[in-house]
Amino acid sequence: MGSSQPKTALSGPTAPLEPTVYVDGLVDRAFIWLFSRKMAKALGQGTAQTGYDGFVDLSQQIMKGRNAQQQQALVAVVLQSLVPRQVLWLIRTLFSPTRLVCELNAWFATQLFEWLVGPCQVKAVEVPQPDGGVRTQNSGVHIQKCRYLEQSRCVGMCVNMCKLPTQAFFTEKFGIPLTMTPNFEDFSCEMVFGQPPPPLETEDAYHQPCLVNQCDLANPHPPACPKVRC
Repeated sequence: MGSSQPKTALSGPTAPLEPTVYVDGLVDRAFIWLFSRKMAKALGQGTAQTGYDGFVDLSQQIMKGRNAQQQQALVAVVLQSLVPRQVLWLIRTLFSPTRLVCELNAWFATQLFEWLVGPCQVKAVEVPQPDGGVRTQNSGVHIQKCRYLEQSRCVGMCVNMCKLPTQAFFTEKFGIPLTMTPNFEDFSCEMVFGQPPPPLETEDAYHQPCLVNQCDLANPHPPACPKVRC
């Protein structure tokens, strides 16, 4: 890991965080509607809630009755439905994960996903190279306070519905390695394009307990969130 990866807290916030108020514009609402529609189709049922609340409710429905692998698989279906397979093939075939490509992906992420994760900005990161060296490039994205994690307040949803499927989608389908490191203390997150994701078992997120003071369904006893490992 480069210096861009902060150590994830294992305790979670000691008190409920003040909720952030979002005012979604027309483009934001369009993205929320599109993603929610794709999720409802993959799930086979909709939600009575609207806007971002409905998006999170659909995520919670996906978690019910499914283990971690099944949740990730369903989200993968949703993500792949958003981009034609021919486009994925062209990107994977024509664009190798060069410095420029990774930096462009970081920039596009800040433009396209703010509706999902809240305010974010591009940052310089250190990316390990195949020859053992390290290269500094502007292919990192700092998410100040993840909207999805803040509203769901669930470690399992963060890992199974966002972190792992998104990493796999970019790394395997686009051919552009991506590592995401959530911080469960302040709900921030670091994305690094060009850095292959490590095995989950080696990351702090795998050992992260439930957010007892945040999640209504949290079990205070397990040493790690059971939804990540089931």
